[in-house]
Amino acid sequence: MAGSLTLALRTAQSGLLANQEALNAVANNISNVNTPGYSRKVVNMEQRVVSGVGSGVQVGEVVRKVDEGLLKSMRNEFGTLNAFDARSPYYQRLQEIFGKPEDNTSIGHTLTEFTTAIETLSVNPANTLEQSEVMRKGKDVADQLQRMNDTIQELRVQADRDITEATTRITQLLDSIGTLNNKLIANKAVSADVTDLRDQRDQALDQLSGLIDISYYYRDDGDAVVFTKAGRTLVDNSTATISHDQASALSPTSTHAEGDIGGIYIGAQISTNDITNEIRNGTLRGLLDMRDDVLTNLQSQIDELSGQVRDAINQAHNAGSPFPGLQTMNGTRTFIDGDNQSITFGGTTDTTIALMDGSGNQTAVTTIRTLVGGATTTINNLASSVQTWLQANGVTGATVALNSTGKLDISLNTTTANLVFRDQTATADGSTASDASIQFNANGAAAGTFEETVSGFSNFFGLNDFYIDSLPDDIHDTNILSSTYTLPSNTTLTFYNAANSPAGAGMGSVALTAGQSLDQIIAAVNNAGIGLTASKVPDGDGFRLRFSEDNGTDMVVVADNTFATDTGLDISNVRASQRLKVRDDIVSTPGNLSRGALQWDSDKGAAGEYIMSASDNATVEALATRMSQSTQFSKAGGLTALNVSVVSYSISI
Repeated sequence: MAGSLTLALRTAQSGLLANQEALNAVANNISNVNTPGYSRKVVNMEQRVVSGVGSGVQVGEVVRKVDEGLLKSMRNEFGTLNAFDARSPYYQRLQEIFGKPEDNTSIGHTLTEFTTAIETLSVNPANTLEQSEVMRKGKDVADQLQRMNDTIQELRVQADRDITEATTRITQLLDSIGTLNNKLIANKAVSADVTDLRDQRDQALDQLSGLIDISYYYRDDGDAVVFTKAGRTLVDNSTATISHDQASALSPTSTHAEGDIGGIYIGAQISTNDITNEIRNGTLRGLLDMRDDVLTNLQSQIDELSGQVRDAINQAHNAGSPFPGLQTMNGTRTFIDGDNQSITFGGTTDTTIALMDGSGNQTAVTTIRTLVGGATTTINNLASSVQTWLQANGVTGATVALNSTGKLDISLNTTTANLVFRDQTATADGSTASDASIQFNANGAAAGTFEETVSGFSNFFGLNDFYIDSLPDDIHDTNILSSTYTLPSNTTLTFYNAANSPAGAGMGSVALTAGQSLDQIIAAVNNAGIGLTASKVPDGDGFRLRFSEDNGTDMVVVADNTFATDTGLDISNVRASQRLKVRDDIVSTPGNLSRGALQWDSDKGAAGEYIMSASDNATVEALATRMSQSTQFSKAGGLTALNVSVVSYSISI
């Protein structure tokens, strides 16, 4: 009887204890109904049997009411959502600097105001106030493009900083998951409740899935094994360390593809552990997209805009002159070997060179072909011939030579004479004004071999540029090429710089074989070890093949066939927006703005003479036309090749 009574009391007690556990679970469920990360707990009861005899009830297991399949799907969506959220503040900042096309702060509006100022000057080209307005509005364009460049690079640095913070947080979460794994396994081994530990681990997994794409599974002992979607192990008995060295500053030429920006490493910082290109989702993917895709594409677009605005305005500006001419001209094109590099006038075109007095009257005149004795001349022979002619025609102190940086400088060293160039269709005085065709032989090869053709003699040398950027010719890019590009025919590329000029053997040559991919071309050039680096730079939906001189000095790249023409290989526009500015002497003296052009007056003198007029607006009208007419823009940063005005292109951006 006593035994039965004791059993009955024990049985009743088991019911009280079991239901106390259940009531505790209900209380926790109710109190945590709004607690993030908490899952509803259910206490499962089971009959207790001792020696084959029922002896009450016991708690079998406390389980969480969680749909693991749905949870995995949600974690995938967390990654997608966080990738968008990571980009959102950057787009807002970009909107502030780029503005809407109709905003007064947009680059399109600034370009329109520049065009309007030029058109206003064309009505009265001698008006100093309107000359200053053209200078000011042109400067506004350059300043705004620089600000856009600076903002893009600041945002890239911010994205890189956020990437560093994200990798630090990922490592913390991995450590937390590893610690919770150990506690959960230990508690489960002694049949303790582990549901709250599972909740904590789920919260860590939720946060982790928002930062980087993950997959995971659970072992029978409750251990969670976590790895990236690309298969890199993050948690498995031990935890991985994710690291990224933050960049202190970035420039338009800084890319992860070229190794300028540190990778995201799992474990030791070696190339095989770089998972940057493997990350598919989460905050990290969103930040990487901004740093290496969205922002670099915008940079490519504004550099293309800057380069085309620079070239279009400079071509028209070089065709004219301020009244009554210039006494100093500082070229912007760099020559690495003036004794061997040469130019050839195409067809019958020629360039008149005239000395004018203070009233715009001709005092001496000749042509470049006449001075150098034909259509072709080396750069140094050209400089020497022009200097000799100037000194022989009363400007005894005149100097014409390549300066220490390889640019053509002309200085009359007098205030009583002025120099003007005029491109013509032929050599004869008074021939129709038209840009001369200047063919450039960059490597001193046999006559008839040209690497570049430029419209306009002064424009070729950059003697009277409106916009300058003072960039070295150390980076050469192709147009955007497909990721599947292969070399169509055997090609030899030869590279030159000032130290290894055409006078010598050059920096070196690299023989490429038909069928080689971009990666194989890059490997061949880099393996040659000749002082430059080849790389594949992402841009829009493809890649640019880039050659960079290792010391940042001017370089010439020559192909033995049509490779350069076919791929668009040329001096790169990268950094153009960063460095673009109005020429210093125009800023200080707006009267140096080209307004008119050398004109032929058949009634002057015995058989006609050239004159300059203060009221001539020919060049100003040409400047306005260049701003409004269609310009061919190359494919850049996701924008297709466009033949539109500069304002229309800015709106496309």
